[in-house]
Amino acid sequence: MFAKMMVAATLAVTATIAGAETIEIKMLNRGEAGAMVFEPAFVKAEAGDVIKFVPTDKGHNAESIDGMLPDGVEAFKSDMNKEFELTAAAEGVYGIKCTPHYAMGMVALIQVGDAVNFDAAAGVKQKGKSKDRMAELLEQVE
Repeated sequence: MFAKMMVAATLAVTATIAGAETIEIKMLNRGEAGAMVFEPAFVKAEAGDVIKFVPTDKGHNAESIDGMLPDGVEAFKSDMNKEFELTAAAEGVYGIKCTPHYAMGMVALIQVGDAVNFDAAAGVKQKGKSKDRMAELLEQVE
């Protein structure tokens, strides 16, 4: 009986992982929304999806914004000019910035499942042009 339960649990986990998507976000000097952007800047993902940040143009990275991660998710900072993969492990919103271009408005927002930390994330003070861009992204959260 225990062995059957373990097999069923393993299959359930495998099915969940197999259904995961890889979502690509480009880091650009110029995109549809202007200068210094993540494209797309807003992503709706499911738990288990992999978000792949691609430095299409040089001089960019992806770093979590303090106070804008779900509980239990560790802060992160990618290396400059390197691809970076983030597995969407917990429900909530994930605020992302490009470290050198944060004040220029280079931010992104990822929603994974329910936005359980929305109020806390929306209360985080942003710098420079990121204030308006993040406000626009937060309006897209469902």
